[in-house]
Formats: sequence, C-alpha cells, structure tokens
Amino acid sequence: MTEEEVRQKLVLLRIEHRDLDHAIGSLSNGGTADMLQLARLKKRKLMLRDQIAMLEDYLIPDIIA
Repeated sequence: MTEEEVRQKLVLLRIEHRDLDHAIGSLSNGGTADMLQLARLKKRKLMLRDQIAMLEDYLIPDIIA
C-alpha cells in the first residue's frame, strides 16, 4: 500500500467509526434496544479503532532517540 492509499483507507475507517458511534447512540436511546445488535456494533467499532491505530502507526516513522 502506498502512503496515499493508507490515508484514504484511514478516512473511510474514521467515517465508518463515526457512523457506528451515531448508530450505537441512536439504538441505545431508542428505548427498546436490541442488545445483540448493540453488542455487534460495539465490537465492530472496537475493531475499526484497532485498524485505525495500526494504520496511523504505519504512517508515523519510527524515530530512534
């Protein structure tokens, strides 16, 4: 992957993460929340966070001090 492709992937992952955050909030505030669906959304959100962190680490060069 080129640096530009990584940056584009990061943008898409951050958008999906934000959308999941809104979906989780809406589902939680809706009153009768489907707990299984809520758990799946939260798990997906955590996986996205890990992917985002991994790609951000890839973009930041290691600096030996």
